[in-house]
Formats: sequence, structure tokens, C-alpha cells
Amino acid sequence: MENKHRINQIIRSILPLILGGAILYWMYRDFDFRSIQDVLLHEMNWTWMLLSFPFGILAQVIRGWRWKQLLEPIGEKPRTAISVYSIFLSYAVSLIIPRIGEITRCGVLKSYDGVSFPKALGSVVTERIVDTIVMLLITAIAFFMQVSVFGTFFSKTGTRFNDILAGFTDTGWLVTAICGIAVAILIFFLLRKFAIYKKVKETFAGIWQGITSIRKVHYPAIFIFFSIAIWLCYFLHFYLAFFCFDFTEGLGIDCVLVAFVVGSIAVIVPTPNGAGPWHFAVKTMLILYGVVDHQALYFVLIVHTVQTLLVIALGIYAWIALSLSNKKQSY
Repeated sequence: MENKHRINQIIRSILPLILGGAILYWMYRDFDFRSIQDVLLHEMNWTWMLLSFPFGILAQVIRGWRWKQLLEPIGEKPRTAISVYSIFLSYAVSLIIPRIGEITRCGVLKSYDGVSFPKALGSVVTERIVDTIVMLLITAIAFFMQVSVFGTFFSKTGTRFNDILAGFTDTGWLVTAICGIAVAILIFFLLRKFAIYKKVKETFAGIWQGITSIRKVHYPAIFIFFSIAIWLCYFLHFYLAFFCFDFTEGLGIDCVLVAFVVGSIAVIVPTPNGAGPWHFAVKTMLILYGVVDHQALYFVLIVHTVQTLLVIALGIYAWIALSLSNKKQSY
């Protein structure tokens, strides 16, 4: 059983790397990587890239502040610094195993400040729901601003929602719903038969308490401000990178917003930092706005790599800072 679990973990770790690597190989199979050096040294304006860094950092810092605010109403009071360090570290470790960052940051708060792991995990779920709502609003704005461009993007990438949904008949939807309900009921009765039911129940109660913590959050206006500011910083981090290259600096904010939206949607695919899907989505959008193919490849490769290196640097900083931090239990 232990070996099977270990094999499953290895497979979950390797598959995202294979998926991301396959997409990157397909995109860059005929690309002249030697030309990147000339772009980096002579054609790229590094001032704008450096100016974008504070916004990339601030997005994660504010996320740590917001998480602390979300935990306080349910009796958990992590230190601000530990909350921020946990965010830095979570982004960095997700480069190795996608989506493991959520578990990592909850573990950091549990280890250093004694925060309930189930409550922390529940609050992360709430964060994801809030982020999804904000992202949907941004997507709606971008969509209505550039409807024709989105239509062309879906056509060129073969993504047609009508075709996907048409594959389900009314009977198919009904059967899917019934199967889902049946699985939920089966899991419920199986859990009741196990001796660990009480522990599982308590765990889920803690998770639910974390999820509903938003109802009791102090200073809701600040929470809303933080939620908007996080995505504004992400956008500015991306937007300023467009001024690094002469072939993207004149594209305008409409193009940047649309590229930001499709890139944010692409990173949902579980690859390290969205590598592969993000490159493909943003490159396709840039081409639709008139950027030449090889120049679009320069942009996505350089920008994604540099921003990923920033994530790694913040993760290393957080790891060092945490190693020098005292744990509350030892006070």
C-alpha cells in the first residue's frame, strides 16, 4: 500500500512536468535559442523589467496580509511575517509539484504559529473562491472590450465551448449528476463505517470553519481592497514587461488585458508556474495583435523565465527567513 501511494505521488509529480515539457518542445522545436542572448543583451530594456518586480513581490505580500486577516476571525493569529513567508515559499514549491503550495503554506503556519491546519486549508479554499470571482470580473471586462479577438483566439486554438457542451445530451447530464450524487453518498457511508470518522468529521468541520471565515472578517472594505490589489499588482507586473521590447511596447492596454486574462486562465492547467500552456496562450494572443511569431516567442520565453526566477528567489528568501524564525511553541 505504501509503495502504491509513493508511485501515485511520483506519477502526479512527473505528469505535469511531461505535459509542460511537451507543449514547450512543440512550441520551440524550431526555435534558435542562440538568438536569445542578443535579445537579452542588446534589444531588451531591463529597466522596465526591474520596475515590474516590486509589483510581483507586492502581490504575494498582500496575499499574505489578506490570509492573516481571513484567519483572525476564527481564532487563529499567525504573525504577519510568517504569513508572508509562507506565501513566498508556497509559490516556489509549486514550481516543483503544481498545487502543492496550498498544503505547504498551511503546514508552515501550523509549524511556526500553531495555526489549525484544517482551518488554514479552509481559508485557502475561500481565498481561491474570492480570486475566482475577481478573475471572472476581469475576464468579463476584457471579453466585452475585445469580443472579436476572443472569438478569433478560440477559433485558432480549437477551443469551442459550444462543441464541448454539445457532446453532452440531456440524458448525459442527468446520468453525470446521478453518478456524482451516488459517489458522494457512497463516500459518506464509507466514512461512517471507519473508526476515523470522528477525526475526519472534526477535520472537515475545521475546513468548513475556515471556508466560512469570510463572513466574520474584520474590516471587509480592507479585505475587498486587498483582493483587488492582488490582481492589480499581477496585472502591472505583466503590463510593465511589455515595455521591455520594441515590438510589444505599442500594443496598448487592451492587448495587455486580454493577454493577461488568457494567460491567467492557462495557468489553471497543472504545470509548473503554467509553463507551456501560458506560453502558448499568450503567444497566440500576441500574434492575433500583429506580433511576429518569433518575436512572440521571445516575449513569452523571456518574461515567463524572468518572473519564474523571481518566484524562486522569493522562495529561497522565505526558506532562509523561516529557518531564522522562532516557533511560537518554543516561547
